[in-house]
Amino acid sequence: MASGGVSVASLWTEVNRCGQNGDYTRALKALSKILHESRDDVTALHCKIVCLVQNGSFKEALNVMNTHSKVLGSEVVFEKAYCEYRLNRVESALKTIEGAAEQTDKLKELYGQVVNLPFLRLYEQEDYNIYVQLERYDDEYEEERKTNLAAVVAAMSQWEKAPSEDLGLPESTYELCYNSSCSLIGQGQFTEAFNKLQQAEELCRVSLADDSDVTEEDIESELAVIHSQMAYIMQLQGRTDEALQLYNQVIKLKPSDVGLLAVTANNIITINKDQNVFDSKKKVKLTNAEGVEYKLAKKQVQAIDFNKALLAMYTNQADQCRKLSSSLQSQNPGHPRPVLIQVAQLCREKQHSKAIELLQQFSDQHPESASEIKMTMAQLYLVQGHVTKACDVLRSIEEFKYKSGMVSALVTMYSHEEDIDGAIDVFKQAIEHYQSEQPGSAIHLALVREAANFKLKYGRKKEAISDLEQLWKQNTNDIHTLAQLISAYSLVDTDKAKSLSKHLPSADTMSFNVDVDELENSHGATYVRKKAAKVTGENLPKEQSQGEIKKKKKKKKGKLPKNCDPKATPDPERWLPMRERSYYRGKKKGKKKEQIGKGTQGAMAGASAELDASKTASSPPTSPRPGSASGSSTAPASNVVPPRQQKPAASGATRKKATQKKKKGGKGGW
Repeated sequence: MASGGVSVASLWTEVNRCGQNGDYTRALKALSKILHESRDDVTALHCKIVCLVQNGSFKEALNVMNTHSKVLGSEVVFEKAYCEYRLNRVESALKTIEGAAEQTDKLKELYGQVVNLPFLRLYEQEDYNIYVQLERYDDEYEEERKTNLAAVVAAMSQWEKAPSEDLGLPESTYELCYNSSCSLIGQGQFTEAFNKLQQAEELCRVSLADDSDVTEEDIESELAVIHSQMAYIMQLQGRTDEALQLYNQVIKLKPSDVGLLAVTANNIITINKDQNVFDSKKKVKLTNAEGVEYKLAKKQVQAIDFNKALLAMYTNQADQCRKLSSSLQSQNPGHPRPVLIQVAQLCREKQHSKAIELLQQFSDQHPESASEIKMTMAQLYLVQGHVTKACDVLRSIEEFKYKSGMVSALVTMYSHEEDIDGAIDVFKQAIEHYQSEQPGSAIHLALVREAANFKLKYGRKKEAISDLEQLWKQNTNDIHTLAQLISAYSLVDTDKAKSLSKHLPSADTMSFNVDVDELENSHGATYVRKKAAKVTGENLPKEQSQGEIKKKKKKKKGKLPKNCDPKATPDPERWLPMRERSYYRGKKKGKKKEQIGKGTQGAMAGASAELDASKTASSPPTSPRPGSASGSSTAPASNVVPPRQQKPAASGATRKKATQKKKKGGKGGW
């Protein structure tokens, strides 16, 4: 009796019924109860493994087989090989099949499926013996084997940069044509690869059009992988807008291949970079789908993980970025990219010293990957203004030490620091290297010439003599180098300079066959000659004076105002405002305006005159004010500047309108 009062027989009945109905989850519950009563029941264990496989739990099924390997023995060889095959563990699956005591029909069929799998894993070990074994088979799977072989060659070309071999495979199907285009992409032949993909698209449409059960949606779904590869080529060619549009079309189709969706979404993220991060965060979910790691090559999964860490950095998720980069570093201890991601995050946090320390530590532990790391260190030193330290780091990179670009960068930085001796030392080491490795080569002579020019520029003529002599010996007809050499010797050894000057060509041999008349009659020469004649005046007669050579521009007479009498004396007060002139008497345009005074607001001119006793006829003359002239009753009005007239008080409607304007201004009020 099983636990709960249920018999084992009834549990087996339940397992049988669930197996017939396809309810493997319920069957697993019944099998767990049976195994609880009998832990080593071989039949129950076998059934549990089958149920797990049917549910897609391949890892769990393998764990059960490994745990009970002594009890199960060779009973589950097929199930074990199948789980390894579905987990993309191709080598383990082949070893399991080949190690079986009896090659049953099921194992043979599974072996055919394994060898027909696109060997995205096998090319890393370069196990070509499998392809030799495939040539012995001649059955209905021959076309599939050729397709998979082409896929392996294409993967090797793309991921390992291995030279593509011409295996003589026909391109009769769209799969073979597609794999051929992938090989061309690995070789950098993007235009030819794009044409192959167009050919593959046509073959795919033709092959699927014959099937009446295939709809247009099915055809587009089958073409999704071809379109995604087309977009990848566009992205490599810099046509990012077109590539992004095609990528999004593939995403909208929602193909069943989770690997294709993951790769397409990852490529969209690489186009977005640090822009449109919201779209990238949505696309990154497609790369986390279940089973993606079993559909992609190892390097594809690695690239997607790198981009996840970078996206976390761009979205300011510092902790998540550090967590992902640390995990990547533990999985790929010798790969420099996880460390560079950590350094980039530290730089965003302004921790440059800690970033340099991390780079130095990795460089010491992994000298084989130190080139890229040291370049980053030099960049960080430059950001901090430590130019000399950056130069020291760059000169320690043996791989790039004598490259022309590196020499140019070092000389520029040393010149910026005014360390001329350091720059000359860089030239010296590079010249000595090429003198021993590639004497007389183009890059060797170019470095010698640049070194000589650099020394002459900074007044090191004595040091430039050896370089100039070396260049002149290589080409004795180089007059420019000979002239530089003579100039340098003139300060050091005048006798040597005189002896070298004998090698200079005579004036007759240096003359060129030039048609002077044609040169002078040319458009540019005519313009220059006329311009020069105006400036120098060489072609003018001698009796002409200098004053006649330069023609002065005539000043135009100013226009006089209308009704102007040129004989009349101008008004001396014409520059003053009208109100401040002595003869200004104000405007008289009506009785109302005459009553408006010029004093405070509301003052009346007439009323003030009536109340002024000094202006009445009967009033006696007032005494003069202090400082005024004696013998005159009033001061002269001609020299007094009258006060400025204030604006008259507005009426009700006018005042209301002015108040509104004042309030609209936003400052103050009436």
